[in-house]
Amino acid sequence: MTASNPVRDESPPRPGGPRPLDGAHLDSTAQLMNAITSRLGSQLGLVAPNGARRPAPPALVLVAHGSRDPRALSTVRTLIERVRELRPHLPVRLGHIELNEPLLPDTLTALHDEGTGEAVLVPLLLSRGYHVRRDIPEAAAAAPAPLRLRVAAPLGPHPLLVETLYARLVEAGWPAHPSEADRRAAGVVLAAAGSRDPDAAVDTRRTAHLLAERLGVPVLTAYASAAAPTVPAAVRAMTARGRHRIAVASYFTAPGRFATECAAAAPWITAEPLGDHPAMARLVLHRYDRALATPEPAAELVLATA
Repeated sequence: MTASNPVRDESPPRPGGPRPLDGAHLDSTAQLMNAITSRLGSQLGLVAPNGARRPAPPALVLVAHGSRDPRALSTVRTLIERVRELRPHLPVRLGHIELNEPLLPDTLTALHDEGTGEAVLVPLLLSRGYHVRRDIPEAAAAAPAPLRLRVAAPLGPHPLLVETLYARLVEAGWPAHPSEADRRAAGVVLAAAGSRDPDAAVDTRRTAHLLAERLGVPVLTAYASAAAPTVPAAVRAMTARGRHRIAVASYFTAPGRFATECAAAAPWITAEPLGDHPAMARLVLHRYDRALATPEPAAELVLATA
């Protein structure tokens, strides 16, 4: 991480005092008051009616891929703030697989050093693949004892992702109330990062199917790397079907090189990446809750189902 891309302090609350404001850039007095109120509510929520302090819930560690594009880190940080707003009493941390700090092993070590007993790792990833199958479980398995960890399922496929894709398309100019003529002329290319794992393609195609049902038009999957077809190839295939108003839906969690390259191939409109949409924060918490609801086997490490 370069000095021009500082990392927010993800440290926990200091014993006996409120959690620091993480170096957030507060642009107004109103924002400052909102932040103070949120932090105060978080502290008060840990106190039971009889005055005893409730145990803190397991920490949520959002596991992002990492990107050289500074917009990606900014987007993830905003998403984390949305999660904290929805559940102020929940400790939320950030760990990256690569390219950005803090790296996931460092986040897990910090949780251990802080005395955290349990955490749930929620991948900010949209399908199964190498990172979900290998990188994240291996990092969790290497975490220092006695930290107990669960690994949640990736975010996709899920209806909340489809609603976010739909909202981003409408923001880009997709008609909210299309006519039958609009539907006959339109199609969507769902542009994803790509993976050599066949299950990742299955997950992406499932999302495309759900989006097609939501929109009432054909949706074809396309990939920025490691899989076919490319976005230009998918656009040509859609054109061959007689569809001349073709939108690209960005199936990326944050801005970056792949999203930019896919957007450049759009013949009509391109939606923004999923980013920090409110539905994404709800989905992160849904995966966290599902992971905790999964019966825990003898081993401490669990890969929760969708």
